[in-house]
Amino acid sequence: MRVCFVTPFAWSQPHDVNEHVAGVADALRELGHEVTVLAPSTRASDLLAGRRVVHGHREARDVVAVGPAVPISRRSQMGVPVGVRANLRLALARGRFDLVHAFEPGLPSLSYLALRETEALTVATFCSVDRLGYPPARSQREKLLARTDALLALSEPIRDAARERFPGDYEVVSPGVSLDLFAPVEKRRRITVELRPNERPGARGVLRALRELSSWEAVLLRATPLVARPAIPRDLAARVTVRTGRDGPARAAVLRETSIFVPGADGMARVLLEARAAGCAIAAATGIEQQPELAGAAAARLAEDHELCAREQRAARESVEGDSFAAVAGKLDELYTRLTRRRRPVARRVEDPLTDRPWIVADLHMHTSWSFDCAVDPAELVDHAQAEGLGAIAVTDHNVFGGALETLDEARGRDLIVIPGEEIKTDNQGEVIGLFLEREIPRGLTFADTIAAIREQNGLVYLPHPFDRMHAIPDPATLHRHVADIDVLEVYNARLLFEAQNDEALRFARKYDLTMGAGSDAHVLQGVGTGALRMRSFRDPEEFMISLRSAEILRRPKSLAYLQSLKWVAQVKEKVR
Repeated sequence: MRVCFVTPFAWSQPHDVNEHVAGVADALRELGHEVTVLAPSTRASDLLAGRRVVHGHREARDVVAVGPAVPISRRSQMGVPVGVRANLRLALARGRFDLVHAFEPGLPSLSYLALRETEALTVATFCSVDRLGYPPARSQREKLLARTDALLALSEPIRDAARERFPGDYEVVSPGVSLDLFAPVEKRRRITVELRPNERPGARGVLRALRELSSWEAVLLRATPLVARPAIPRDLAARVTVRTGRDGPARAAVLRETSIFVPGADGMARVLLEARAAGCAIAAATGIEQQPELAGAAAARLAEDHELCAREQRAARESVEGDSFAAVAGKLDELYTRLTRRRRPVARRVEDPLTDRPWIVADLHMHTSWSFDCAVDPAELVDHAQAEGLGAIAVTDHNVFGGALETLDEARGRDLIVIPGEEIKTDNQGEVIGLFLEREIPRGLTFADTIAAIREQNGLVYLPHPFDRMHAIPDPATLHRHVADIDVLEVYNARLLFEAQNDEALRFARKYDLTMGAGSDAHVLQGVGTGALRMRSFRDPEEFMISLRSAEILRRPKSLAYLQSLKWVAQVKEKVR
């Protein structure tokens, strides 16, 4: 599988997200996947090589720099530069990826844009609670979720925080660690303290305890930038050192020989995971977040009890056996496989059994006076449809079936196919149209039960205006959960206010190889046929689905304001009567 990882952080600089990306990418390559990482960079040579790849002058390597790094945060108002956006779009198009996996899309960054731009299957991973501020508008977040096929989080707290802003079904995966890089070696009598901004009391507590541990040394480990060098008491200067470990190899050099590790109260999850992988006993105590000074007492207890320290070291190493990059890649491999199964298998090219049938124009979504918001008489509808040159219409009144049956009776003996249908309001997940129905389906059922009721009549599931937020529509999780149940997805609805919503439906249908439909959603005669398909004539649902495979979408819109005003006038006249 061709997989694209997108990270918003400069690949040329150490970053915990990039360490996760690099480790998992290497493990996926060992499983046989082709993985390309798209990232910004601050290194001129990376940018030059990336430009050559983007413009087709060189084959893509493991990492492609698509532009210079810009400062990003959830409070940032700075957008991604236009040139970088263009490079990203070209890279995604040239890569022809089967799946795009973006990290930290809750920032105004490459990751967010990649999920919006690609037509491949998509996965989003949230890595931090502090990076969930974008996009600001709810409609933008819903559009992002609609284009995202799977949601991941690197811990349960991150999952819970992400779920509040980006609702959906999440899977929790480990940040991952290299068990080989952090394999324990012979331990020194060393206590390593994760030095964090504004967490000096914890370090001071360890230093006070160190005075009573004459044969022990301490390392103050700075894993993030902007952490000032703390003041070290003169009597401990020979036994305390300050080390900087911005990346895995630098931290491994310290942690592999460390006996006891003291994590920061607000420390990095990756550093704690690495300490466990290195076989360090973790100095933790109840209430350490409120009283950081307790860290010194917890470290002293382990240092004075050698058997306890050894047990904790073994337990720490054993606890991360399932957190290796290989294990994370295995879970992602299973996830990717599940996602690819959502796509409809591409039908083999066979001779079209309907080649002897004439071409007709079919409008698959319209209403009659049986709908509460329409005044079109079924007999007039049949006359008008024939006058407009339509060969087939689907009558889909709101939550009633009588209009479809009456129209079917009016069309008997005429050269017009009428598909009896109903537009059914679900409990809280929008509307579903059933085509080729035999009887009415009640409103208010769940989305799944509505589909089951259509299937019970051997009808077809037609999903109208799936991304029109002016209507009630299924949320992204429901849409993705039932994508295999959709027989026809409406990719053109002539009554939508924003054409981008039709484009979104077309993108979704192409991603999953769904059969496409179109309709006018007409509530007045003048709107009939403004959205339709050119397709082969058919006699039953099976031939209808076969014919749709070679159908052509016809966009023949009229002024929406004009059609809507006619609808309102007709409704007023009906009330006056």
